[in-house]
Amino acid sequence: ELREYAHRLCRDYLHGAWLSIHSQEMIFKKVSGGLSNLLYYCSLPDGIQTVGTEPRRLLLRLYGNVNSERAIENLITESVIFALLSETQRGPRLYGVFSGGRLEEYIQARPLRTSELTEPTMSALIADKMAQIHLMDVPINKQPKWLWQTMQRWIKQIEHLTACGFASHPSKEEMINSVKQLDLSTEFIWLKEYLTSIRSVVVFCHNDLQEGNILLRDLTILDDENSNINNNNNFEQNIVVSKSNADNYATTTGNNVLSKPMTSEQLVVIDFEYCSYNYRGFDFANHFCEWMYDYSNQDAPYFWHIEANKPTKLQMEHFIQNYLSSLAKYPEYKRREEDTVEGILREVMAFTLASHFFWGLWSVINATASEITFDYWSYGESRFKAYYRHKREIMNSCPIPKEMH
Repeated sequence: ELREYAHRLCRDYLHGAWLSIHSQEMIFKKVSGGLSNLLYYCSLPDGIQTVGTEPRRLLLRLYGNVNSERAIENLITESVIFALLSETQRGPRLYGVFSGGRLEEYIQARPLRTSELTEPTMSALIADKMAQIHLMDVPINKQPKWLWQTMQRWIKQIEHLTACGFASHPSKEEMINSVKQLDLSTEFIWLKEYLTSIRSVVVFCHNDLQEGNILLRDLTILDDENSNINNNNNFEQNIVVSKSNADNYATTTGNNVLSKPMTSEQLVVIDFEYCSYNYRGFDFANHFCEWMYDYSNQDAPYFWHIEANKPTKLQMEHFIQNYLSSLAKYPEYKRREEDTVEGILREVMAFTLASHFFWGLWSVINATASEITFDYWSYGESRFKAYYRHKREIMNSCPIPKEMH
């Protein structure tokens, strides 16, 4: 039974008071998981005191599909990153690692809401977090191969699936025909050639900095309903200069009112499942794309695509300016001539294509394999439509050489 398994892990890895309780005494609750992992809250029962440094409560993370190609390698990389973040106090503490998951710190916090990403103060703090991540020196391959290798691998899987007609998925005929029309291999070749010509700076990237992967510690919650500054139209009047991971953690809060100045320490970035050395343009562009996707929809297709939330040039400049200011405060930063607002905006414009294409491919793969309640195919359709729409905008505003069409 899962409860018995969780209790055994806590007992063996944590010791202390965990050795003195039975599995039925342990408080054990399922937490709303993300799109690839299952999360459980484990706690000592009331009346049982800790006897040493062992935690009173924690999260048990069980990995999803660990049998897929390269899954083990990816999990090892994520575990290394998680341990580094834990040691440098930039992320949740790591209590234990085992073959099917890990034990990690429970943080009294909640994931951000999509609408909060547009709020100027919050945006500045997220920019600081991104700067911290981009300055990390991580002992993994530092060549920007991950993006291309991942997309190429997914395309091969999709081509195999479409060739055999999704034999085990006869209901996917419409999806099969739509995917075949995209000619993904040809589009990938064009995309790689175009994006490598942009020469975006290569840094360590999170690659999935969406609202569900950014935790806001308790007692520092913004009020969506009472604040007008979430509205793009009011952005210019509400810019606040900064002085300084979906549904992964459970929290309780009182009134969601910002009562004191915030710092980036009140935000915790989680879920480094897709982290790698990559073009920074992808991290920026992907974050801005997430402003338009809200995953809190409880009904099919379980997300909302809100085009009106597309960040304005002013909003992107605000984020990038705070990012550059944050970089400058850290001693490990060495200034580059590419570190300008204009240069990063150019990278964002180009790598928005990569974000849409990447998650479009991811959606097709998961539409055939994942058992999580989410309409992956509808999401993939949305991302591919956005990809081709953005490609047309780029080609109309800045004609691409004929040899790259």
